[in-house]
Amino acid sequence: MEVKETKRTKIAKPKWLRVKLPTGESYRNVRNIVDEHKLHTICESGSCPNMGECWGEGTATFMILGNICTRSCGFCAVVTGKPLEADPFEPGRVANSVKLMGVKHAVLTSVDRDDLKDGGSEIWAQTVRAIRHQSPGTTLETLIPDFAGKWENLQNIIDVAPEIVSHNLETVRRLTKQVRIQAKYDRSLEVLFRLKKGGMRTKSGVMLGLGETHEEVLEAMEDLRSVGVDILTLGQYLQPTPKHLPVAEFITPERFAEYKEVGLKMGFRYVESGPLVRSSYHAEKHIFDLD
Repeated sequence: MEVKETKRTKIAKPKWLRVKLPTGESYRNVRNIVDEHKLHTICESGSCPNMGECWGEGTATFMILGNICTRSCGFCAVVTGKPLEADPFEPGRVANSVKLMGVKHAVLTSVDRDDLKDGGSEIWAQTVRAIRHQSPGTTLETLIPDFAGKWENLQNIIDVAPEIVSHNLETVRRLTKQVRIQAKYDRSLEVLFRLKKGGMRTKSGVMLGLGETHEEVLEAMEDLRSVGVDILTLGQYLQPTPKHLPVAEFITPERFAEYKEVGLKMGFRYVESGPLVRSSYHAEKHIFDLD
């Protein structure tokens, strides 16, 4: 007898996912600068729940290489399609934004650019150099793609040596094909291994609530430790639109606390684990607390 898959009922958000409105003088100062100069941050476009806290701490995240991605991940709301040509003036504009906002710690991320021979890695490197030139006191984290496993492009990142290099595993092995359609679990692990071998302080993140089991989460954490990852972030997956993967489960704050304890025992030097944690959450602490 054939069993038809039934449509999953949408689960109501629990009370621990409520977010306080951003406040504080530091936040308001950054907000005014962003509005006045029409600056772009992924904090806003991604509706990050921690924007107020991060801006108050002098941290902001910028997305480079356009806003059209060559991949179509099941969890991500970024538009998929044919990107525009890479903008050679973008590194200077991003660096100017960082300076105007007075950012102490800048996080850079990007869409996947599988259409480019270098995967966009040269723009990545130029952006790091431009920020350092205009804001030499600003520390940097780069949340990079896998560059389709073209390791000469990854080397461009290693050569400019950001204070932290992050690449997200995103989910457990079993769900990778569904969640990250064009990505590969083991390729992401190799990215992190090569970064560590190149002398980088490495970081990775996993979303929970997509249907993974407790044992699979622990396996993913162990895999990340096996390639020397220093910093781990664990957060709750939230469905960005009805077209994206549904939430299978809302993980309790208590379970997140358990994963943090386990992660520290595994040897991660820093673990951010909670329902509202995102890749760049407390990013500035991941530098100074590890020095």
